[in-house]
Amino acid sequence: MKFKQLSVLALALLLPFATMAEDMLAPSQTPSRPKNMIIMIGDGMGPSYTTAYRYFKDNPDTEEVEQTVFDRLLVGMASTYPARVSGYVTDSAAAATALATGSKSYNGAISVDLQKQPLETIMEKAKKRGLSTGVAVTCQVNHATPAAFLTHNESRKNYDEIASSYINTDADVILGGGQKYFTPAMLDAFKTKGYQVLNDFNQLATVTQPKVLGLFADVQLPWVVDEPDAHRLTAMTNKALELMSQNTQGFVLMIEGSQIDWAGHDNDIVAAMGEMDEFAHAVEAVEQFVRNHPDTLMVVTADHNTGGLSIGRDGKYAWDPEVIQAVKASPETLAATAIANDNWQQPLADGLGFALTDDLKARFDHARMQGKDVLAQALKHEIDLRSNTGWTTGGHTGVDVQVFASGPGAELFIGNQDNTDIANKLASLLPKPKKSTAATVPAATPAMAN
Repeated sequence: MKFKQLSVLALALLLPFATMAEDMLAPSQTPSRPKNMIIMIGDGMGPSYTTAYRYFKDNPDTEEVEQTVFDRLLVGMASTYPARVSGYVTDSAAAATALATGSKSYNGAISVDLQKQPLETIMEKAKKRGLSTGVAVTCQVNHATPAAFLTHNESRKNYDEIASSYINTDADVILGGGQKYFTPAMLDAFKTKGYQVLNDFNQLATVTQPKVLGLFADVQLPWVVDEPDAHRLTAMTNKALELMSQNTQGFVLMIEGSQIDWAGHDNDIVAAMGEMDEFAHAVEAVEQFVRNHPDTLMVVTADHNTGGLSIGRDGKYAWDPEVIQAVKASPETLAATAIANDNWQQPLADGLGFALTDDLKARFDHARMQGKDVLAQALKHEIDLRSNTGWTTGGHTGVDVQVFASGPGAELFIGNQDNTDIANKLASLLPKPKKSTAATVPAATPAMAN
């Protein structure tokens, strides 16, 4: 009898936990399917970048280190390795292919597999389901990341082929740089197909209807730190959301803070924090859009880590963001100005935010005689020493990256995952495909026939 009483008691104690487990697996707990999906990529934005940005934005007059939008939205991590043939460290093309298609490929691949055959992208799937698609980036629009979402090519270096293929994507919004890759004949073809073609950023505000191709620089947009009040990525983001929201079926939009990566390659902490700040502004704009449109999912991540940024170096337990905050322009711009000006010393000191000692004047003068790139490198080195910023490489590293999410389906991205998992989860949230009599396969570009 005593054993029977204990068994009944044990069952009574376990019943609530069994019910909880059952509830977690119940269909009612499955995330709702969003109408709109916004994929945001901080190119090269490894975990040290978001940490550095937190300290860069910290108010030193308060005891607390304030959270940033990245702290607020963090839900998980993702591995980034490419296909085995390329080892463990990915480039932007293979990483974007993984994020756009859910498949691993080789470094340099633009949404093609190991046999250089096209892999269907989330943008292509969305188009088949009647959704609008678009990209807004701060690099040239035919660079690796936007290319992998929009088209297919065996090599990211085939910029001209990639640009010319965009006429067949039917994307509703294409915004960024890259004027040099689009010939007058190509632009006329876009116009014939109904696109508004823009080459002046001020024109963007006047656009009220898709489709639009906006090319606002010869290659990449200016460094944020050189025009801190322009907020170009945020403006492109808001306009893309405004235009694509006109489709009652929904949309898929990819937004990239492209030049976080470029700053990392340059080991330029000043430019990196400027690009991070603007990307954070764009993320906040999308976060607000999600609040106002609860049928929208946003997923933010990085394609890989660039530069091996470290917050502290040389055994010294310190990092001083005030040194970085005091710099008034990119080292590249400061160097160009110093070379163009015979009386360069005081203006350079003003731009750097610190006085030049005799030793620094001599070193910078020597570097100045060797050209802009050498002087810019000397400036970055001095800023790194004063802020105690470290770098391990001018390339990429293989560390995992963070994943941030909000909106319906955000729960799917909690925890550890692979970059291909992100793409497959996003694809699973698309509307069900329309019934078709025959399956369609993306057409290969001429480059893939080689």
